[in-house]
Amino acid sequence: MKVRLITLLSVFLLIGCNGNDSKNKDVIKLKSQTEKSTKKTLSKQKNTLVIDDNGVANVVITTNDAMKFDINKINVASGQKIRLTLKHVGQLDKRVMGHNVVILKKGVVLSTFAAKAGSASKNDYIPAKSSEIIAHTAMIGGGETTEIEFVAPEPGVYDYICSFPGHYAMMRGKLIVK
Repeated sequence: MKVRLITLLSVFLLIGCNGNDSKNKDVIKLKSQTEKSTKKTLSKQKNTLVIDDNGVANVVITTNDAMKFDINKINVASGQKIRLTLKHVGQLDKRVMGHNVVILKKGVVLSTFAAKAGSASKNDYIPAKSSEIIAHTAMIGGGETTEIEFVAPEPGVYDYICSFPGHYAMMRGKLIVK
């Protein structure tokens, strides 16, 4: 915030003190190019899928106390082994703001599954003996990390959600298998 304010003030000073319009345009153009390249880098970092030497697709999803996954699309190949790491960078305990990742089979109605999950508090909001789940992480709280490994199913688009009560509406994404 301070850097943006200083940059903005510097641009205004340059505009106000310098009568040469071509220099002012260069300053504004340079700022615009910097913003674009920063956004591009962030977007590349978020969507990076790292395949290790063993052919395992490593995916890291970060979440926080604001009920958001930083990644809402994961692209993998059918039959590929996936190592999914969930990092909760918030501060709240899992009893208050717990998060997990639950990858659901095709055709599962999210609201119906979420209702079942909401009544499974003794099992960290994973319905017992559910045939609707491909894989799921443990429920974690602020400062915690969990990891799972599973094999990507047949080609298709699969939903993933956080099954903590009420979170699925905001915390969801797509596993796209080709």
